[in-house]
Order: sequence, then structure tokens, then C-alpha cells
Amino acid sequence: MAGGIRVGVVDRHPLYRDGVVLALNAQLDIDVVAQGVSVWDALEIAQEKQPDVIILDAGTLDRSMGAVESILQQHPNIGILIVAEATDEEQVYAALKRGVRGYLLKGTSAGELVQTVRVMSQGQSYIAPNLGAKLLMRSAPAAARDATSEGRLPHLTPREQQILSILAQGRSNKEIGNKLELSEKTIKHHLTNILQKLRVRNRVEAALFVSNHMPNGLLAS
Repeated sequence: MAGGIRVGVVDRHPLYRDGVVLALNAQLDIDVVAQGVSVWDALEIAQEKQPDVIILDAGTLDRSMGAVESILQQHPNIGILIVAEATDEEQVYAALKRGVRGYLLKGTSAGELVQTVRVMSQGQSYIAPNLGAKLLMRSAPAAARDATSEGRLPHLTPREQQILSILAQGRSNKEIGNKLELSEKTIKHHLTNILQKLRVRNRVEAALFVSNHMPNGLLAS
């Protein structure tokens, strides 16, 4: 489909891969442009198809992030979404450290997968909430870790709290804007201020901050 989100799907298991392809192709704005079964296929898809997002089975990596690094070095605009059968803290940390912007477990719903692809196609990040703050904590800068351990929360305006709360749900700038009846440009401005106040580098770490400071959903929404 012309103008749609271009996706490559790489997974060792045909049944799971077929399900992912079916779920994605059912969306009017998403087009699966290539499929594969190995990390070598992922490299080839990145080179020949240059999709917006590559969904990559963690099992194909054999605990090595070398292929991911190669893809991102040559095609930094491609969003790598890793899907894993089980939580592996070391692998999640290694993936985030190397620039992976998405991480899901294979038990996720089709709806969450579709939403994650859409978010990542806009250059944003999404880590499944059920992976837990513990898995992401190691990737946060020291300042954020210190603030978390001491229970300190930078002063945020009510509007910034609203935006941060919705962001932590994995929503895109457009979705946040629609919910709050604000433009994407305004949301972007607020997010810049939020990241500076929290002293974190990106949306993922901001969501982590929420998980640690507001585990019971205390932010206004």
C-alpha cells in the first residue's frame, strides 16, 4: 500500500509469523513488505526494502546484538521491534543500549502490536509495560536513578502530568494531542520540558520514571 507504514517481519516460527503478518496487513495504514526466518533475512530486508519497522524474533539473535547494530548503523531510521517469548533482563538492556526502540513479549495482543508499530513508525519508542520498570532501570541515567531511589519528583505542571500519564500508556504525540485537544506541536513542546525536568533522555525513560514514582497511577489523566 503506497504511503503506508512499511514493515518487515522476521520470526523462526511460521505460525506466529503468519499471525503477525495477518494482523498487520488487516490495517489500512500498514503494509508488510517482506518476511524472513533468520537474522540474515533481517539484514537483507533492511538493505533491500528499507522498511519503517522490522519486527525481529529475539530467538534469531542467539543472544548477540551484532545484527541489530549492523542494521542500525546502516539504516538508523529503521525502528527495530524485538519480540521475545520470555523476559530476559540482560537482553532487554543490551537491546536498549544499542538503539532498539521497541520490545514486546510474544504474549502481547494484536492490538498492542499494531499500536507499537504505529508509534515506532513515527520515530518514537515503546517498551511493553508488562516488562516492568525493573528491566528498564539499568538504562536510565544516574540522575534519574538517584531521584527514583530518594523519592523525589521534579515539579511538573498539571498539564505536564496529564501528558506524562498518557505517554506512559504508550501513546503517540498525535494520540496524546487528540485526547487533550492540543496540537502535536504543543505536545512536542511539553514533552521537551518534561524530559528536561525529569533529567531523562527519551520517552522510554520518562515512562520508567512514571512506573517508579507513580506505581498506583497517581498522575492526573
